[in-house]
Amino acid sequence: MENLATAIAQFAGLEVLVAIAIGCVWGTLAGALPGMGTVAALIVALPFTFSMTTEASLALFLGIYVTSVYGGSISAILINTPGTPQSAATVLDGYPMAKAGKADLAIGWATISSLIGGIFSLIVLIIAAPALARVSVAFGPAAIFALILFALTCIAWVSTGSAIKGLMGGMIGLWLTTIGPDDLTGYTRFDFGLEALAGGLSLIPVLIGLFALSEVFQRAAYYFAAKPPDVTNVGFRLPPFSEMRQRVWQFLQSSVIGTFIGILPGTGATAATFISYSQLRRTSPRKENFGKGEPDGLIASEASNNAVTGGALIPTLALGIPGDGGTVVLLGVLTIQGVVPGFDLINNNPQLLTGSFLIILIANLIMFGIGVIGARIFARILSAPEPLLMGMILIFSLVGAFVVRGNPVDVLVAVIAGIAGLILRFAGYPIAPIVIGMALGTTFEGKLRQGMISAQGNFVEFIFDPIALFILAVTIAVVTVPVISKRRSKAS
Repeated sequence: MENLATAIAQFAGLEVLVAIAIGCVWGTLAGALPGMGTVAALIVALPFTFSMTTEASLALFLGIYVTSVYGGSISAILINTPGTPQSAATVLDGYPMAKAGKADLAIGWATISSLIGGIFSLIVLIIAAPALARVSVAFGPAAIFALILFALTCIAWVSTGSAIKGLMGGMIGLWLTTIGPDDLTGYTRFDFGLEALAGGLSLIPVLIGLFALSEVFQRAAYYFAAKPPDVTNVGFRLPPFSEMRQRVWQFLQSSVIGTFIGILPGTGATAATFISYSQLRRTSPRKENFGKGEPDGLIASEASNNAVTGGALIPTLALGIPGDGGTVVLLGVLTIQGVVPGFDLINNNPQLLTGSFLIILIANLIMFGIGVIGARIFARILSAPEPLLMGMILIFSLVGAFVVRGNPVDVLVAVIAGIAGLILRFAGYPIAPIVIGMALGTTFEGKLRQGMISAQGNFVEFIFDPIALFILAVTIAVVTVPVISKRRSKAS
């Protein structure tokens, strides 16, 4: 209790309160803008921390980190454009709800799911940080490789229509990550002699092109034939308590998956989102409605990706091992402020750790308030004339593609990806698997090569890891059990 009182006194200053408020508003806005995302939002705020106190810096960055993931759901629901890669699965059920005139309810489900996922992971962070940090260290290259392999098999479950098309999309995404310099040898791969490809492809421009620009192009193609979206019910509507009570298990399942995946260094919220979505799509009593505007789909995506934030902070704060890209920037801020994560933070600065818990709690509550209050503003954006709205999306998308690396080539990449996304839409190929494969490809290849080097090229020795074997067994079961069940049902 003494530590808590000290932390409250230390973090109760006006500068800290203003910093967390600004961080939450900026984080939500940056998450909603296509192309910005968590890391970009944090990097934009980095210069301001040079003249701020340690407490205010933590408040600003944790506010951005917590709310930016939620912000991506806003654009995913309203305009079929995930503001962040972590919200790519949100479009699968959020946008169909918006088209059906239930955008207010979709935002309500996303907001309450984000709050539950964030609070759940915070509780785990507070109670089990030391023990779970030790578990995360036990995951070597083979275990993380196996986990990502499991995530990639989930592509078949999130693909509507044909699982084969989904797997093909995932393979394309994996291949896209191999373009450019090899991290191990430094050699350039698959640049086809083009200088523009020598630096590789960034995920954000490809994501912007496949989702945002292809949506703009498709709406332009069907502008005169398409029915304008129903915006009469856009706003914020909290789901009925009875429906939320029916989905307690779905909330818990998604929060557990997100927290666990967040603990594993380098895996990230994108993997957690699609693993959670595929899991609920197989186990939900309402699984036949997935992809048609089912709230369980929103719960799967938003509860899990927001739960990742607390999970990723466990190895970051306890061991100094970043859980994802956002916590890498957070580690930089701590270094600037002279704070060493790990033993020094937990034992010598416990008030900073406790204060961080309080900030995360407040940030989640502010995030919920922003969703309630800001929903009407989002409604005005959606109710704008479609050419104006699509023009704004086009401008923000192209600017977002550029600011990621400041490279004009990324703008061209986004446009080409947009054209490719339009063709894929017309051909009936799902777009999300490409993003999944690309988001996980670098880590997948890196862990495989790292482990193979340690095992001196012996794949059996590399994979002979208890945790990896368990995850691979689960993966095999996930793939084979539905097939066997389907054959048995046909035979009977």
